[in-house]
Amino acid sequence: MSNYKFSRVPFVDRLQKINEEILLAGGERRIDKQHANHKLTARERLDLLFDEGSFTEYDKYVVHRCSDFGMEKQKFYTDGVITGHGKINGRTVYAFSQDFTIFGGSLSETFAAKVCKIMDQALLVGAPVIGLNDSGGARIQEGVLSLAGYAEIFQRNVDSSGVIPQISLIMGPCAGGAVYSPALTDFVFMVENTSYMFVTGPEVVKTVTNEDVTKEDLGGASVHTAKSGVAHKKFENDIQAIASTRKLMGYLPSSNDEPAPKREWTLEDEANQTSGNILNNIIPDDPNKPYDMKIVIESVCDRNDFFEIQPDFAKNIVVGYGHIEGKVVGIVANQPQVLAGCLDIDASIKGARFVRTCDAFNIPIVIFEDVPGFLPGTDQEYGGIIKHGAKLLYAFAECTTPKITVITRKGYGGAFDVMSCKQLSGDMNYAWPTAEIAVMGAKGAVEIIFRGKNVEEETEKYEHAFANPLKAAENGHIDDIIIPSTTRQRIARDLELLENKDKQKPYRKHGNIPL
Repeated sequence: MSNYKFSRVPFVDRLQKINEEILLAGGERRIDKQHANHKLTARERLDLLFDEGSFTEYDKYVVHRCSDFGMEKQKFYTDGVITGHGKINGRTVYAFSQDFTIFGGSLSETFAAKVCKIMDQALLVGAPVIGLNDSGGARIQEGVLSLAGYAEIFQRNVDSSGVIPQISLIMGPCAGGAVYSPALTDFVFMVENTSYMFVTGPEVVKTVTNEDVTKEDLGGASVHTAKSGVAHKKFENDIQAIASTRKLMGYLPSSNDEPAPKREWTLEDEANQTSGNILNNIIPDDPNKPYDMKIVIESVCDRNDFFEIQPDFAKNIVVGYGHIEGKVVGIVANQPQVLAGCLDIDASIKGARFVRTCDAFNIPIVIFEDVPGFLPGTDQEYGGIIKHGAKLLYAFAECTTPKITVITRKGYGGAFDVMSCKQLSGDMNYAWPTAEIAVMGAKGAVEIIFRGKNVEEETEKYEHAFANPLKAAENGHIDDIIIPSTTRQRIARDLELLENKDKQKPYRKHGNIPL
């Protein structure tokens, strides 16, 4: 930071030089190093994130107040974070972008205050917050003031949860206590090879457990998108991550008081929509043969465009966003190509989190069900499948946004209940003619009921009774048996019907979901 203490230069000239200095952040050498590490600068990221010329910066003249360890001689404007608001596709969004070229993007008391200011204002006006993370963590020289700053941010993450969308982009290091702010937000995107998240780094791991592990193997993008489930998507570079964030914003409302943005949909668009006839033949004759549920999803979505969330984690369940006749929907679907579509611990957690996110922001949910049950095994039982499976059940039962379920093939046992059955306040529940709704498959049921006697004959009888959706329809557990090619039209009609759904829950402080 330049020293103008004794300068007699007119202030407007000094201000111009200060503004030029601010644009250089930590200096050209550090900017060059940032680029050499295949990372954009904090300002370059914001330029890509917001509509051109729409960003308004706050507090760019702020400097830290620390005087310990010679810090009074090291001051930079912005103090390592750029904050403000701008437009994404014409809608107001607040953002902070951590600047690694200034003190490694480390968080100080004033840094935290800047972030808290825009979080408070975003909550006040009802606008999303996006955090671009690239930081070495707490500023050690400030000690407890830095730790308190993190806690101030965490509290605001919690206060904003379910009120305004919060999105975190991890574009560099994010370690120690710093990881908990992204973990509290709705979506976490990571950049491959340049970003990592962990509570304790490789050196600490080596000291405590004697394990040798790299930063990438401990907390890189591949780890958190495929193994831990902490992150929702990974991208090759900053540009792709930011472009995908802008697309995600097109599915989310500005706050829980506003509807999700609609996309224009005309009669011409509908005429050009891919025919759903492919769905009439997608279910194999062999009930044990898999098929790709994503084909079903894309056939129903406008322009066959489906924005998948967590595509690399718990692949036996598919979640994401799409449009149907211009209206945003969240989609939850079993994937028969992976573990036969069985629900397991990871799938239950993934599905429950997505359902609750949709419900918080009043986004209707479409469920495509083909589930033979919960995955058996000691690993699942010891890992708590009972508790984790209950999370998905709880999420669907608690959800008051419109829910439309289509059973494409199997709906077996407790998993049938969990996947938003009629009795879990399902609004519309349909079945294709290929649906099988029963406690279990025919072979297993006959073995138990008849103890191995007349197996072939009794299996045939059982299949006649249960290997179709008629019994469920006779009892009112599904609303209709529909031809697969009409699925999109039925869902579109129901979305219009349920648009003003207003289901009120009895007062309580909060439910006690089995965490």
